[in-house]
Amino acid sequence: MPPIPILALIPAYNEARRIAPVIRAAQVHLPVLVVDDGSSDETAQTAEAAGAVVLRQVPNQGKGAALRAGFRHALAQGCQAVLTLDADGQHDPAEIPAFLAAHRATGTDLIIGARDFTRMPFIRRLANTLGQGIFSWALGQPVRDNQSGYRLISRRLVEAVLESQEQGFEFEVEMIVTCTRRQFRMEWVPIQTIYRDQGSHIRPIQHMINFFRLSWKTYQSRKTNQT
Repeated sequence: MPPIPILALIPAYNEARRIAPVIRAAQVHLPVLVVDDGSSDETAQTAEAAGAVVLRQVPNQGKGAALRAGFRHALAQGCQAVLTLDADGQHDPAEIPAFLAAHRATGTDLIIGARDFTRMPFIRRLANTLGQGIFSWALGQPVRDNQSGYRLISRRLVEAVLESQEQGFEFEVEMIVTCTRRQFRMEWVPIQTIYRDQGSHIRPIQHMINFFRLSWKTYQSRKTNQT
């Protein structure tokens, strides 16, 4: 079997109700791998029925661990890049070609889908705006959207982030740090901001603690490197 140039990777936890249409729409553009992160519902079976390759991760270990499992699979398949998107419908697979076109044009290592914060519910808009400001300060450069999970990641960045120990959503924030520290190229493409009836698997207090920890670590590392 020839290598797969780019693979769509969908980490999923208890998304049996919403994942099938995401898979079917993504498959129009790319082969799809789903990492079922210890779901207690029929996520894995639904994903397989929709045509995705499925890896099962038991027990639930967090989004960061699920992404790394998918990355290792992609590397073993010879992929040159991985496109990640969420299982709950917040990311429109019809926008995948915009990521692919940007990657073909520039070979950028990290392309992040940037959302319009003004179109978010108030609490999420506030949280994302504050997080954007804090993380941009810590990193020492503007970051349009550090929380978006809709991304295209080059093979060399995939290999670099496998060293991360972050288990949860903070893994995606640390990915930006790794990209910047290694002087890899990073860009953004605008994406739709979709909020319907999706719940969230984020534990707000723990996520906030981990985000501040990672932001402070990023700031300290930057200041140390400047001295």
